[in-house]
Formats: sequence, structure tokens, C-alpha cells
Amino acid sequence: METVLTVLLVRFGIIAAALVVLGLGVLGVVLVLRRHGRGEQARRLVEFAARQAAETRRWRR
Repeated sequence: METVLTVLLVRFGIIAAALVVLGLGVLGVVLVLRRHGRGEQARRLVEFAARQAAETRRWRR
């Protein structure tokens, strides 16, 4: 039983670490884009992609 709990804890730790690294990567990209004056352009592109994804998901239901 102890081995199972250890495996689950390690798996949770790996997933949590991956999410933290992903979040830091996204934050880094956002900061670089803002520094180079492309923050507004990136926001518009992400907004468009989110709308398209929502539209596609709504269509599939």
C-alpha cells in the first residue's frame, strides 16, 4: 500500500511541476511580447483563437 501511495505522490509531483513550467513559459512569452511592443497583437491573436475554439466546440455538441 505504501508503494502505491508513493507512486501516486510522485505522479502528482511530476504533473504539478509540468504545469508550473508551462505557466512560467507562458509568462515569459507574454513578457517578451510586451517588451517588444507586440502585446496587443498577441492578445488579438489569442482572442481570435479562443473564439474559434469555442465556436468549434459549440458546433460539435
